[in-house]
Amino acid sequence: MCLICDRINLIKRGKNHYFVKELETGYVVIGDNQHFKGYTLFLAKEHKTELWHLEKETKMMFLEEMSLVAEAVSKAFGAEKMNYELLGNGDTHLHWHLFPRRNGDLGEYGNKGKGPVWWLPVKEMYSDKNRPDEKELAQMKEKLLRELDCLLTQK
Repeated sequence: MCLICDRINLIKRGKNHYFVKELETGYVVIGDNQHFKGYTLFLAKEHKTELWHLEKETKMMFLEEMSLVAEAVSKAFGAEKMNYELLGNGDTHLHWHLFPRRNGDLGEYGNKGKGPVWWLPVKEMYSDKNRPDEKELAQMKEKLLRELDCLLTQK
């Protein structure tokens, strides 16, 4: 079984503390590490490795829902710009990385304050100092859930 499937099973058992909301095609979770405050993942419900492996209707809904999650993340966490990644090199289960970006968020690693998230050293991005405590995680989940619910009622 893959890491993403393991995390989805934790969601189904009510034991994934980062879980925010279930949508039709996936699960919204706050990222474990928060160097980029509001970093969120959207995990596909189906274990597929490529977008083209999804049925057309599912694929279009997955992309639409990812866009909706990104909008909610942007609004909830005051992003100046959103970054979207669907890589699958490490975990081949379809999942989106949604990074709310702000000018200067790369610190000394940014070129004039701007650049891709991978300019930040992995050791720094995944440092334990970037893990939200229980209170901060609860506040982040609440803010994101509020924005998601607002956008979903407008659909």
